Amino acid sequence: MVDQKDDVVVETTTEKKALEVKEAVHVEVTEELDPELEALLHTEPLQGLTDAEVETRLTKFGKNEIPENKTNPLLKFLSYFLGAISYLLEVACILAGAFKDWIDFGILLFVLIVNACIGYFEEARAESALDALKNTLALKSRCWRNGKLVEVESSLLVPGDVIALRLGDIIPADCRLLGVGVTGETTEGTLQIDQSALTGESLPVQKAKGSTAYSSSIVKQGQMLAVVTKTGVNTYIGRAANLIAITTEEGHFQKVVNAIGNFLIIITVVMAVVLFFVRVWAPGYDTSKSTGTRVQDALLEVLILTVAAIPVGLPTVLSVTMAVGASQLAKKKVIVKRLTAIEELASVSILCSDKTGTLTLNELTFDVPFLANKGSTNDDFVGSGVQYTDQDLLLTSFFASEPGAQDAIESAIRAAAQERVEILASRVEQDHNIPGYKVNNFIPFNPTSKYTEATVTDLETGKQFRCIKGAPQVIVRMVGGHDEAVRAVNDFAKRGLRALGVARTVDEAMTKFEMVGMISLLDPPRPDSAKTIEECNELGVGVKMITGDQQIIAKEVAHRLGMNRTILDAHKLIDDSLDEAAITERVQKADGFAQVIPEHKYKVVELLQRKGFLVGMTGDGVNDAPALKKANVGIAVQGCTDAARSAADIVLLASGLSTIVDGVKTSRAIFQRMRSYALYRISSTVHFLLFFFITIVVWGFSLPARLIILIAVLNDAATLVISVDNAKISTRPDKWRLGQLMFLSTLLGVLLMLISFAHFFTAWKAFGIPPIVQQIQDDGTVVNVNGGVLQTIMYLQISSCPHFVIFSTRLQTWFWESMPSWIFIFAIAATQVFAMFMSIYGVDVFEATAIGWPWGITVLCISTVMFMILDVVKVMVIRFWSFEVTARLWPTPSRRAELARRQARQVVHDAIFVNVDKLRKVVALSQALDAWQLATTKKGGAAPAASESVVVVDH
Repeated sequence: MVDQKDDVVVETTTEKKALEVKEAVHVEVTEELDPELEALLHTEPLQGLTDAEVETRLTKFGKNEIPENKTNPLLKFLSYFLGAISYLLEVACILAGAFKDWIDFGILLFVLIVNACIGYFEEARAESALDALKNTLALKSRCWRNGKLVEVESSLLVPGDVIALRLGDIIPADCRLLGVGVTGETTEGTLQIDQSALTGESLPVQKAKGSTAYSSSIVKQGQMLAVVTKTGVNTYIGRAANLIAITTEEGHFQKVVNAIGNFLIIITVVMAVVLFFVRVWAPGYDTSKSTGTRVQDALLEVLILTVAAIPVGLPTVLSVTMAVGASQLAKKKVIVKRLTAIEELASVSILCSDKTGTLTLNELTFDVPFLANKGSTNDDFVGSGVQYTDQDLLLTSFFASEPGAQDAIESAIRAAAQERVEILASRVEQDHNIPGYKVNNFIPFNPTSKYTEATVTDLETGKQFRCIKGAPQVIVRMVGGHDEAVRAVNDFAKRGLRALGVARTVDEAMTKFEMVGMISLLDPPRPDSAKTIEECNELGVGVKMITGDQQIIAKEVAHRLGMNRTILDAHKLIDDSLDEAAITERVQKADGFAQVIPEHKYKVVELLQRKGFLVGMTGDGVNDAPALKKANVGIAVQGCTDAARSAADIVLLASGLSTIVDGVKTSRAIFQRMRSYALYRISSTVHFLLFFFITIVVWGFSLPARLIILIAVLNDAATLVISVDNAKISTRPDKWRLGQLMFLSTLLGVLLMLISFAHFFTAWKAFGIPPIVQQIQDDGTVVNVNGGVLQTIMYLQISSCPHFVIFSTRLQTWFWESMPSWIFIFAIAATQVFAMFMSIYGVDVFEATAIGWPWGITVLCISTVMFMILDVVKVMVIRFWSFEVTARLWPTPSRRAELARRQARQVVHDAIFVNVDKLRKVVALSQALDAWQLATTKKGGAAPAASESVVVVDH
């Protein structure tokens, strides 16, 4: 072209450059081998190692198996007798045995053994997870040794061994493909390997010479020799097993129970020591008794105090509450393997979800295709103006599909065609016969041509045509170029979709191909996944996608699920230029990670846990097992591997994640019941301890041990029905808030103690019922004993008043805002009516003296009124409590650091809000001036003078 301007002649040429298909590159996880190990891998393919070399390397590298490190079962069982509450039980048990109080001794010993058995049988899942991983390893392998192809035990493979891989083989060790056929011929072909259970990739991957094939993956197509690079625990799957083995952290629930136990044990020990020394050596006590007798009496009183301090029913009630919840979840196809996972699920604030098979269907599906116009060419995309349809595209691709092929892509296309193309869907026999057409010839796919071809006859017209289906760049070349199709394919590639080109001939000679369209394939999200993620967000649970699949595929799936697309390459987790705090911040802000290996998933969970989050992890493959074990709640989804199922705490029997929402809601209801019981039980224990400590030290007054145990057993037995009580479900992840729990429990305990002393002094001073009376023994001696009437009055008061407080503690708001269930009301009322009648009439077996109807009715009525008053205290404390209060009352280093961080963040937020407020005022002023200018212009008024200071903000 010639362009003449201002007497300058410029000659330009315009050439249309054909677009090129940009194929998505598969990113392989690779790692450098040690030079010393690399030197051992240059084995002659058809010779293999000698027996002597194998023996030397077995000694150096060990067997190709996952070693077992099993603990002694007896020692493991005995370890469950450790812990704060267990120590209290054991001390009380020893003292009861020393005083030959065999009833108390038997009760305490029984509780100890039951708690140990529950722990022992629930915590054996690490070993079963390792066993399941071992079961995924190949048992036999074909290997070149001493110049012969022989079958050997897979456990005897060593680095440098040359192994033969064929269709259907489970790969026995990590190995490098040699590009040599099993009998020594050089091959340019590839192996198609399914490693989805290891990496989470949704499709089998093509691996050529020099690529690494991982242990436990499966050969789906091809055959080749490979040299073993890593064995045993050094393999991909072996490292996963090692991560499982080293994950032995104490569960969150156990930490909470131990914190409560430690709180009670400290109070108990301090009071018991003071009581012991006061009763034995303090002046004013009966000095006629020998020191040994005083020691014995003091120990008996310490026993009473210890029994009062032990929340005997705490582990049992919490376990029963969780067991009932597990039964409810089982009806919703959520199987709970570890009961304490229910409590932890209620507190989970981040859910890390695997993509393939969990958020997606784990099957290739026909997606929105590119459809060309009939008669279109690279110079005329419009053609006839009539577009090919989905049915045209699928029918043409069906002609060129291989019947019975096991390839995932072929299966997806045939399934879509048989479902959507009318003449195929209406067939009686779903075979390769196509009504109205006959396939005369079929050429299968081969790596050189990269397409399949069929010659078809239209039986109605008698005309023949050829159909081809294959790699997009090949189909584009065969139609003479088609830039519009290339752009569509490149768009598919950017979004991680698989593309296949489809074309057919349009001339009688069957030599001129015309573009029909481009098929796009994707492992699509499950129909309920997007809704599940939205519901999780509404419940305050953030969802992060963690997958071994490619980053572009993960971003496309995240977009379709309504998630943000901040999906990072997992190698961003290993950045030497950043400290752990910066990497943790990166993990917290990301919406997911792609191209992860088991170590990456494990690290994501670990970093979030260190930040203080309770983390849930879902998965189905071997690669998920370490993270499932590490997470606070590991969730194995439907169709998972044995390794994932063994490592998980919860197993889903229904497909997808929708049942997790049910699990979260149910667990939060259970959590509210457990926290309300814990608050009630700790308050009761503090009340017991303070009241009896003071009465024993000052007046030597106490209740018989049997009445104390009766209070604990009866009240805890009644509160077992809290497991079916109505509960208010929180819209945010639940937390124990131990600082608040301990403070409120102690405050309520102190107030209950004051109420008990009000009864004590009223009965003693106002009604003349003494705490101590003199009793003449058979030998004529006079001894001081506790007054039976006052003992029974105090028994009824201590049984009823704290017990009624559970009607208050079951809610964090006013007690009337949610009615308890009728079963709950009946159980609580029944125990107290029993206690009242026993007190009114007396029962010698329990050493209860009759107190009559007036006292029985009055005490119960006062207890009913008192829980309503204490409810006001509870609501006020919860309403005004904050993390700052906890940090100032219990200023641990971590709490001080967190408080400083929150205060600094609040300063920044306040500054931002101030600036935003200023900006809003400027914008409002700007809008007002714009409106005024517009109004004056319409009326023909003068515009503001240039000298006037008018600020106009362009929106």
